[in-house]
Amino acid sequence: MLLGRVVQHLLSYSSHSLPATESNDALQFPTVSFLTSWQVLGPFQIGTREAIWGADPLEQHGGFRALEYNNATTFRSSLAANGTIRWSNLTAKVPVPDIFHTTAELNVSFPDIDWKALRDVYGWAAYQWQAWARGQIVVQGDETEYVALYTPQILEFWVDDVHYFGGDFYDYKRVPITIRLAPGIHLLDVRLVRDIRSMGGVSHPDMQINLDLRKISPGLKAITQTETSTVLLSDFIGEGASLASPYASVVLRNDGHQDVEMTGIHINPNIGRVELLSSRIRLVPGQTRPVAFRIKCIPPSGQYPSQKRINIDFQYRVQGHDEDTTLVVSAEPRIVPAGKAHKVTFMHPGGVVSYAILRPPSRKAIQPARTNQTFPILLNLHGAGVDVDSDVVREVMDPLPDLQAWVLFPTGGTNWSGDDWHSWGFADVEAAVAMIEDRIERFDWKGPGVDENKWLVAGHSNGGQGTWYALTHRPDKIFAAAPISGYSSIQNYVPYTFSHVADPGRTAIKEAALLSYKHELLLSNAKGIPVLQQHGGADDNVPAYHSRLMSQLIQEAGADSQYFEVPGEGHYWDGVYTTEALTDFYERQISLEVASVKGTPLNLRDFSLVVANPGDTGSKHGVEVLQLATPGQLARIDVAFDPLTLACIVRTTNLRMFRLPPYFRDCSFVQVDNQKMPISFEQSDASSTLTKQSEKWETTPLKTHPPTRLGHQLGPLDSILHTNGPFHIIPHTPQASPLALQISRNLHQYFSADTSLTTTYATALHNTTGNIISLATGASLPPCPIYKDFPIQIRAGGDAVFIRGPNNIPTLIPNIAGLGLAAVFLRPLPDERLELVVWGADLESLALAARFVPTMTGTGVPDFVVLNREVLWKGLEGVLAMGFFDSQWDVSGKAFIA
Repeated sequence: MLLGRVVQHLLSYSSHSLPATESNDALQFPTVSFLTSWQVLGPFQIGTREAIWGADPLEQHGGFRALEYNNATTFRSSLAANGTIRWSNLTAKVPVPDIFHTTAELNVSFPDIDWKALRDVYGWAAYQWQAWARGQIVVQGDETEYVALYTPQILEFWVDDVHYFGGDFYDYKRVPITIRLAPGIHLLDVRLVRDIRSMGGVSHPDMQINLDLRKISPGLKAITQTETSTVLLSDFIGEGASLASPYASVVLRNDGHQDVEMTGIHINPNIGRVELLSSRIRLVPGQTRPVAFRIKCIPPSGQYPSQKRINIDFQYRVQGHDEDTTLVVSAEPRIVPAGKAHKVTFMHPGGVVSYAILRPPSRKAIQPARTNQTFPILLNLHGAGVDVDSDVVREVMDPLPDLQAWVLFPTGGTNWSGDDWHSWGFADVEAAVAMIEDRIERFDWKGPGVDENKWLVAGHSNGGQGTWYALTHRPDKIFAAAPISGYSSIQNYVPYTFSHVADPGRTAIKEAALLSYKHELLLSNAKGIPVLQQHGGADDNVPAYHSRLMSQLIQEAGADSQYFEVPGEGHYWDGVYTTEALTDFYERQISLEVASVKGTPLNLRDFSLVVANPGDTGSKHGVEVLQLATPGQLARIDVAFDPLTLACIVRTTNLRMFRLPPYFRDCSFVQVDNQKMPISFEQSDASSTLTKQSEKWETTPLKTHPPTRLGHQLGPLDSILHTNGPFHIIPHTPQASPLALQISRNLHQYFSADTSLTTTYATALHNTTGNIISLATGASLPPCPIYKDFPIQIRAGGDAVFIRGPNNIPTLIPNIAGLGLAAVFLRPLPDERLELVVWGADLESLALAARFVPTMTGTGVPDFVVLNREVLWKGLEGVLAMGFFDSQWDVSGKAFIA
């Protein structure tokens, strides 16, 4: 049977011409390849970013993997005529593979579906669908093959009986799945999820899939990070070609069978010194990690013979061996003239090396500058899929060479800015801003310094959305903003219309978990900040409606903006960043900021601050929200100044704790919610913190049971991304190790994050940096280390979840036979660290919980979720309990417990 399929597969190559240099005698057939025949079942309905929650109707039938092809069998689908669909056949384009590499190209379409009618009524949401495709991989010969499988645009798939979740939805091609395949035919079941955000809203909602399978050899490998280099390295600057930053990294993958530990690092002889930034770096088999290092004392490039190449030697030891092995990685640094935009590396808070493109002020710009003057930052946020280390980005501001500003293009961590410029991506922005001062000191800069707290933020497309985020979440840092062709919010870009139906109690919590993305509700924070919006009138990627809507809403919120719609222009055009309107806006606002002399604080106008999550929102005029009374619900603080009496009147909604800046000491009195406050400031530059208890505001610290939830611990489940250092992933049972490895690869794939895989919980707890991800089954989960009476517990037998709900009402959720039981929830650690618990009653249930470890944005996962296998076909409706923890880590009143 196998031989017949292999012969048929090889004969299918007859339509392809072989290389002229090959003869039949010399021809070597590939030992691993895809077969051309595929079977497809679909399409089925799915909502925006709903695949994380399951929502696969075939799971009611045991899953696609349990189904055999039968064209006579029908399945219910809301997208098809008569409400039914059948299996179909598809022939993949499989080019002649070589002995190491094979691909399969699938063009999946459903011409029998009346897509136009659906879109006319429901818009882009109707162009999102899901289906499954089954193909085969054949391994010839007698030996097991070790392969890397790349799955661009795929989130979920099965190889034989092994499930993989995470894939490569954004087509990064950064971290493949490594698999060992025995001789024979292997089934490959691929879940297809068409997503407008990542694939576009086109006239025909087809899906082009390009699977890539490559044979690999055991050993430690360096992974290409850019088109030209495996080393992430700063540019060399100026005539002497000095390195812009000492930070560098190489992504390594362990394709061996044993653990690998780094033991040392060296650079080309006689050109400098280099050191690893971590004392212990271990890679388990199959793991990918970015290895960060620092280059010291490297001389100008003209002083060593090989100006165009630097070699980095990594020493490592394979477990069970006594001697070190060396891996040599080469880089060809780019040399950039002084004053031009150049790449600078820096450390992301997550413990990885990131980079940004920086252009310092020109000589002409600094000539009229005053002594000790500082220039602001023109912060440019890129769109989805854009690599800032490209000539297009480096040169996009060239028409404005003499701005009195430091021009900065951060990456956000990835080409998709990590998470749409939110938790992970915005941490990268702030780290890039902090890098500028180091860059100034490194080059002994003689011109104006940088004001790290004064930004003119601009961005295109997804960067336009990021501009709205920055404007509404860091209003004290923004002196002007220019969203260009940006969408208003992820919820409004592609509505969640086609998501599976769910109880409003559940959907409300999911939507509440996305409140920080809902910029339309936060525009009061922009009051007093000049905003210029620009959009192409013919934009079919991000419709101009988004900018028109925000132009209306920002005015209704008491702020204002200028709006320029460019007739006939689409989503992007040459000069989109430097149109006449934008040029005038940049120059005017930067000039005003450079020349401004700030008045006294009490001359400020009345203002408001609206907060969805204090963990990702800064202050407005120094007033900062620290805790909400009810998480998952907007909070608001309104401040009014009486110019005659100098009274300061504060009104709050849904606040538990907030901070007043030092200038409130100049108020004749402070009134908070009709309560006159005896506020004292111990020091002239100190702030005052107010906390509410029993409906009364207090200025003294309150005695509460430990621990209090503050800072980076605040926010829904994706607050785990606020890690300060690499993640520590701990499988508390050995059987969970494969899932721990999947989570590790997903975090690097989607965020470029670093992870340490360890089985020692105590070591991870005592490490002073890095958030923890714990994987546990049954009764293997240790208790919360700093809150023994944590409101979510696993029953002693490991077969039920106990929840101490609002008002201390207990609920026990049992493991029902055949449905399993899983939970994913946050727990507090010291120093604002977090632990993400991923638990299942068994390994199958654990895989359900692992789906919710952050990958894509817009999924709306709250602080905790308890579920069973019903979510796989019901989606959100299958959740048993979900909700938020309050400021004392107790379950909030907004929780849903079935």
